[in-house]
Amino acid sequence: MSQRLFILDTNVLMHDPTAIFRFQEHDVYLPMVVLEELDAAKKGMSEVAQNVRQVSRFLDELITTQLHLKNGFLLPTANDGQSHGRLFFQTEGFAEYFLPDTLPGHKPDNSLLSAAIAIQHADPNRQVVLVSKDINLRIKAHALGIHAEDYINDRVIDDMDLLYPGELILPNHHWATHHREMPAQSNHTLYALTSPEGVACYPNQFLYDESGDLSTIVRDCQSDQLIVEPIQDFYGHRNNVWGITARNRGQNYALNLLMDPQIDFVTLVGGAGTGKTLLTLAAGLAQTLELQRYREIIVTRVTVPLGEDIGFLPGTEEEKMTPWMGALMDNLEVLNPTQGGGEWGRAATADLLHTRIKIRSLNFMRGRTFLNRYLIVDEAQNLTSKQLKALITRAGVGTKIICLGNLAQIDTPYLTETTSGLTYIVDRFKTWPHSGHLILQRGERSRLADFANQML
Repeated sequence: MSQRLFILDTNVLMHDPTAIFRFQEHDVYLPMVVLEELDAAKKGMSEVAQNVRQVSRFLDELITTQLHLKNGFLLPTANDGQSHGRLFFQTEGFAEYFLPDTLPGHKPDNSLLSAAIAIQHADPNRQVVLVSKDINLRIKAHALGIHAEDYINDRVIDDMDLLYPGELILPNHHWATHHREMPAQSNHTLYALTSPEGVACYPNQFLYDESGDLSTIVRDCQSDQLIVEPIQDFYGHRNNVWGITARNRGQNYALNLLMDPQIDFVTLVGGAGTGKTLLTLAAGLAQTLELQRYREIIVTRVTVPLGEDIGFLPGTEEEKMTPWMGALMDNLEVLNPTQGGGEWGRAATADLLHTRIKIRSLNFMRGRTFLNRYLIVDEAQNLTSKQLKALITRAGVGTKIICLGNLAQIDTPYLTETTSGLTYIVDRFKTWPHSGHLILQRGERSRLADFANQML
C-alpha cells in the first residue's frame, strides 16, 4: 500500500492526544485551523483541556528535536518507537481552492476541507484522508469527493458480539469425560478440567452445561487444563445476601464475583432491570456491616444528564450528587427492610446505612487513595479509558472496585460501544486472576421493563 497522508481534525487530538503517533508509516498533516482550535481549548481542568495540553507538549518536543519544517518531522510510532511517517504543518494558504459557492462562510470545518482539496490537487497520485470524529464533516467531505474516515484506533473491539461475556457453555458430555477431582486443598473442592478445544478461557470465568445442573468458576488457566471450583448457590434464602437472593443464573454468578474476597475488580454489564446496582449494593452492605471486610461503601458516577442540564446545584459535594443517585436511593429502599422494628427502628437502620455509604464526585478523585473501601462506579459506560484508569489507580490495599454499566445507553459525545472505557477495561482485565466480568442478560425488574428492554 502506498504511503497516505492523514489530515487530522481537532476533535481527534482532543479525544486521543497520542493520535499523531498512531498512523504507522503514513504521514500526518495538521492545518493551521487545528492549531488555533487547540490553543483555544487548552485552558481548564477538564479532560479535553488536559488532552490538548498534552498534544501541545508532544508537538513542542518534536519541533525542538528536529529542524526542517518543510520536510516534516519524523514520527516515532506508539508501539516500537521507530520513525516511519512524518508530521507536516500548514505553511501556506489555500484560498484558491476554497469553493465559496459550495462551502459558504468561513467555518473551521470548511478550512479543513479546503486544505484537503488543495493537498489532493497538489499531489493527485497520493491518497489524502481526512480523519474526524465529526459525522457531519465526514458527510460534507464525501460530498466534495474527499476521502474521510472516523478515528478507529481507540476501538477496543470491532463488534460488540466479540466482547468477553464472562461465562461459557461446555460442549455436551465434556464435563463427564474430561474432569477429575484434585486432592483436597483447604475447604475448597477443586477439579482439573481439560480445556474445551478452540475456546479461550480466562480466570474467574463461569462454566456451565446445557442441563443447568453444573456451574463452576475457573480458578487457574493452564495450557490445556483448567482448575475449576463449584460456585456458591445464592438462590435459597439460607444463602441470601443482605436479604437478596439470585433470581437467575446470571445473578447467581454476579453474587459469586461480588462476595469473593480474592476478586478485587468486577465489571457487570447489562440492560435496565438486570439487577446490577441492587446486587452490588447488597453485597457491599453484607461485607461492610456484617463481615467487616470494608470500612465503607463509596458510590460515584459521571454526571451526564439524559435531557437538558438542570444547572447549578447548591450544597455540599454529596448534596450536589444527590440528583444523579436516584438509582442508589431506589435500591436502598429495597434493601432497607420496612417490616418490623417500628418507625424508630426503620429510621435508625436508614441512618446507619447512610453513614456507611458515601456519595462522591468523579471530579475530585485524582490524587486520592482508598483503603479498605468498596467502591461502586455506576454508569461506567459514559467514562473514557483514561478516566477509568485515573479512578481504578486510586485503589489502595483492601479495596474492591465494581464498575456497572449498560453499553446500549451511552450519553457521552464521541463514545460508542466499541470505544467506551467500560469496554476497554473489560478487555484489558479479563486475563487478570483477581478480576471478574459478567454480562447480565435477563431483566428481573418487572415484566413491563423486561418487555420494553427487549422490544424498544
